[in-house]
Amino acid sequence: MSTPDAPLVDWAWAGSALAGESGDLHVVVPFAGGVLAALIDGLGHGPEAAAASRAAVPVLREGAAEPVDELMRRCHAALRHTRGAAISLASFDGRSGSMTWASVGNVDCLLLRAPGAVARPDEAISMRGGVVGYQLPPLRLDTLLVEPGDTLVMVTDGIRSDFSVGEDIARPPADCAQAILRRHGKGNDDAHVLVVRYLGGGR
Repeated sequence: MSTPDAPLVDWAWAGSALAGESGDLHVVVPFAGGVLAALIDGLGHGPEAAAASRAAVPVLREGAAEPVDELMRRCHAALRHTRGAAISLASFDGRSGSMTWASVGNVDCLLLRAPGAVARPDEAISMRGGVVGYQLPPLRLDTLLVEPGDTLVMVTDGIRSDFSVGEDIARPPADCAQAILRRHGKGNDDAHVLVVRYLGGGR
């Protein structure tokens, strides 16, 4: 069991902008008993894409402890006067040792199990077509059990879909994020990688 002050996750990010200001943003916010991780990809690139992404940030920071589906709906309302964004959200609950995630648009996510994990397959998020702020589809929430060492990787569409191939997920999150950006970035769009390693909670 972790102490009350022990962090629930270790995390890092890496990113690059196609030109000027990136439309990709991450948010990682701890709350009582958990942590919210989010990756936001404003449509297109440049200042308008960045403005769309920024509109979601206060919603996520202020409501981090709220259910994932409610947060997505609140982001949808906040982005209505922007060009919209793709968003993936993942909420870790240290008390139950679980993670609940949901996605709208093409922010891809994988939960990569700790090296040596037995009978626990890696998991991919179920991405739903749509645009937060413009067309919100019926949301699908999935809740997965997590163990210390399991690692969530979230990437925007400036990263190729084979981003987990050949990567040593046991390395520190900062090393993982930089390697994924360097090896799998497309180079023709904003690119952003968020790596969140679950350290364990007070169960």
